[in-house]
Amino acid sequence: MKQKADVLQGTLALMVLKTLDVLGPLHGYGIARRIEQISGDLLAVNQGTLYPVLLKLEQEGAIASAWGASENNRRARFYRLTRDGRKQLQAETKDWEQTAAIIARFFEAKAENLS
Repeated sequence: MKQKADVLQGTLALMVLKTLDVLGPLHGYGIARRIEQISGDLLAVNQGTLYPVLLKLEQEGAIASAWGASENNRRARFYRLTRDGRKQLQAETKDWEQTAAIIARFFEAKAENLS
């Protein structure tokens, strides 16, 4: 049985933004479950970590929230991506793609190619 890894620091906000971009408005529990699902259940999203990130993103203007009814008719706060959030997502995606490309170069490096 695989043990779930914690989400790397600095990546949860990006995952939240991308999840809201792809799936539209979701409540916190739904965001957490979708991130775990998209990861192939390799990541565990702790509620105590998620909600501070949601609050921070909302304070920054990247997401907005409103109260609504969940699938089981319970009151829940739904989060959605804002225009500023889309801009932030684009910038962070570009940064992460560049970082991933740099790291990939190190995994591909061979001693004979460095001389």
